[in-house]
Amino acid sequence: MSAVQSLIAAHRRGENVGLYSVCCSHEQVLRAAMQVALRYDTPLLIEATSNQVDQFGGYTGMTPAQYREHVLALAREEGFPSQRLILGGDHLGPNAWQKRPASEAMVHARELIRAYVAAGFHKIHLDCSMSCADDPTPLPDEIVAERSAELARIAERAALEAGLPPPVYVIGTEVPVPGGEASLESGLAVTTPASAAHTLEVHRRAFLAPDLAPAWERVIAMVVQPGVDFDHSTVHDYAPHEARSLSAFVQTQPRIVFEAHSTDYQTEAALHALVRDHFAILKVGPAATFALREALFALAAIEDELLPPAQRSRLVEVLDACMVERPQHWRSHYHGDEHQLRLLRRYALSDRCRYYWGEADVQAAVATLVDNLRGTPPPRTLLSQFLPVQQREIEAGRLSNDPEALVRHHVAERLGEYARACHRNRAPADNETIEAIALSER
Repeated sequence: MSAVQSLIAAHRRGENVGLYSVCCSHEQVLRAAMQVALRYDTPLLIEATSNQVDQFGGYTGMTPAQYREHVLALAREEGFPSQRLILGGDHLGPNAWQKRPASEAMVHARELIRAYVAAGFHKIHLDCSMSCADDPTPLPDEIVAERSAELARIAERAALEAGLPPPVYVIGTEVPVPGGEASLESGLAVTTPASAAHTLEVHRRAFLAPDLAPAWERVIAMVVQPGVDFDHSTVHDYAPHEARSLSAFVQTQPRIVFEAHSTDYQTEAALHALVRDHFAILKVGPAATFALREALFALAAIEDELLPPAQRSRLVEVLDACMVERPQHWRSHYHGDEHQLRLLRRYALSDRCRYYWGEADVQAAVATLVDNLRGTPPPRTLLSQFLPVQQREIEAGRLSNDPEALVRHHVAERLGEYARACHRNRAPADNETIEAIALSER
């Protein structure tokens, strides 16, 4: 068994454990995630999505092999053991090429899967749910499963040829688009047990070929909608009673758990309850980069108080100008007048500004900000105003006032909620608070 399989097996035996997945490529977020995993002594699953990283570079400019080396280099610098690092690929399929005919899109999807597995990505989410240019909409489940099985066959071969352990698989997709809904006004439907059973059965049949039988035994999870999501300004909180029948369904199935996407911005109590209810793989992405943005904007506000205009990084303005100049990552997601668009670009929970931290002018502004605050360290009064939690940690001697350390600590505060939810000894009962559990365990 791989580490992922062992952890899922422990959950199925009744242990209150899960696996949290950090879906991000930003260096400071990944460093924060490693520090959290070290603090809580957990494995660390880092996932790249099919639009972030692909055989052509994706929006990060990295192929799967380059992304792996990037993460391993950070792990060495952070002193994080590589054997506790798990790489995953999310929404792997024809997603990036769905505007092309299916035959062409699947050619790219096959190479995408091969590149990910050959680079050592172990947890593979097979997602062929999107319709291509000449496909019916919605795509019938049987075609989704058939294409997923085809990609699994390529993954199996790629692992064998590279001399790597065979991958584990996640099947299915959530109804909302990855990264949050455009709006939650129409409500949110929890996946029904009947729908989950149908997805599982059509995939089982697609994997009946003898060469795919071992791969089917390594299907560890299915993506469902447990009733959690977020849009630009609203979070739909987990309601355990609404997902009770779905939670009961998975207990009747051997080996698998549910994977919950869009768990960003859930309370820590909700994260604990999700793991308890067998949504044992929790994905977090935009909430981590939202915390990154919060910390950087707080440092920019401190900089504005400390330094004359000519010396400032103007990070907030530079980022927004970059987004206005290159609107392809937010134009179809944000709507409203100019004032509303400005607020959404900067503060929306969907955090479309995460696509812009790698732009040269934004990177330069961040570097100026960091250099400025290293040259003129923030006084405790301004830290107390803009980063009060971090100021208290500095006073306690547990944190330096280096700007990058402050950013990582702020991100780690969010990621720590996931680590505790996946590795605390017992989960909360409905309506029980995390604080009550902490008191009872003392």
